[in-house]
Amino acid sequence: MSRSTRLFEIIQILRAAPRPITADNLALKLEVSTRTVYRDIASLQAMHTPIEGEAGIGYMMRRGYDLPPLNFDQEEIEALRVGLLLLSRTGDSMLQKAANRIFEKVDVLHGPADWLQVSPWGTPTDDAEKGCVSISMLRGVIRDEYKLELTYRDEDNVETIRTVRPIALSYRSTCTLLAAWCELRNGLRHFRTDRIYGCKKLDDRFSGQGDTLRELWLSSYFSDEANS
Repeated sequence: MSRSTRLFEIIQILRAAPRPITADNLALKLEVSTRTVYRDIASLQAMHTPIEGEAGIGYMMRRGYDLPPLNFDQEEIEALRVGLLLLSRTGDSMLQKAANRIFEKVDVLHGPADWLQVSPWGTPTDDAEKGCVSISMLRGVIRDEYKLELTYRDEDNVETIRTVRPIALSYRSTCTLLAAWCELRNGLRHFRTDRIYGCKKLDDRFSGQGDTLRELWLSSYFSDEANS
């Protein structure tokens, strides 16, 4: 998270908090050190952001500090809420955290809507402590067009090591699929992220090839899905 994004998040958290929130709690939410929070709070106060409080007691935003409203109608707001809730079913932990931050911003401006609920059951979360590959990392290499070296086990538990060019993610009800050009098979393949047991970002890139490979993938995605 960039510093500018973090400063904005501190403002949003304090705007939504019903009572003073300590630097330790802010640090936990932002996944940074408490010392970093103290520096950020001091920077915001120096920019005349009306944050009141002190170390050891907690901080709060002075009432009346408003942000511009989101220009969505009621149906659009409810569509946004449901869409954000559905992200809990993707297994993508970083997208879930981003969704929670957006939800807090929507609640601040429009109030809560607890009557909108979505079943949380879906793809297991990509918990690094359980050896799961980070879906956020996969999204990053797709954007930047870096090759990956995968250690993959298929449904028969046969393990192979593949060099792939990752081009897309497909979030499904029970798993997330990585679409990639597989150099071992010389073709498009899908890899279930829960069957990737090793994942190394390589220095090699496939710059400029992503769009062409995605067009090829999309042309066959719904009619003849690639199998790994």
